[in-house]
Amino acid sequence: MEITKAEFKTSVGSNNFPEGLTEIAVVGRSNVGKSSLINFLTNHGKLARTSKEPGRTRLINYFSINDGQFYLVDLPGYGYARVSDAEKEKWATLIESYLLESKGLKHVFVLVDIRHDPTALDEQMINYLYHYNVPFSIIATKADKLSRAETARQRKAIADALHLTPSNIYVSSSLNKSGKAEIMTRIEQVLNN
Repeated sequence: MEITKAEFKTSVGSNNFPEGLTEIAVVGRSNVGKSSLINFLTNHGKLARTSKEPGRTRLINYFSINDGQFYLVDLPGYGYARVSDAEKEKWATLIESYLLESKGLKHVFVLVDIRHDPTALDEQMINYLYHYNVPFSIIATKADKLSRAETARQRKAIADALHLTPSNIYVSSSLNKSGKAEIMTRIEQVLNN
């Protein structure tokens, strides 16, 4: 599987979700690297807007891949402390309605920061996906921040915390361009399933 073309399609802030294409969503805490991962996978440095400031993605952003082969869908980050409770609630409702109501959703990539154990919010998201039978994979981002031995240790720690085997955790770094082949293989499996 190779991404040869990627373009921004639309943003939505309500449950008026586009239809017609298979969707693979990207979700995770604010500043975990969702936009960076999308840019890395699509070889497009500025496709998804990245920011050092958490909480920049406030809408659901759809990116058309390979002229409509599928959508990569960037969801707002959760857990950002410096917004009002009303804003957090709005984002949570938007994410939840997307996960339950989007007709094209086929898979969710849940991103976690490899430097830390999964947060209570990460575990809540994964339990939610289990509960509603939404297929997902875990991608541990920012692997460039750890040594190879630390990466292996943290991969196991994350797997243990989430009751998975380490082989179910994809390790990635958009900075040093690692993990892309494995993630692209997973996307191909999802699309062919």
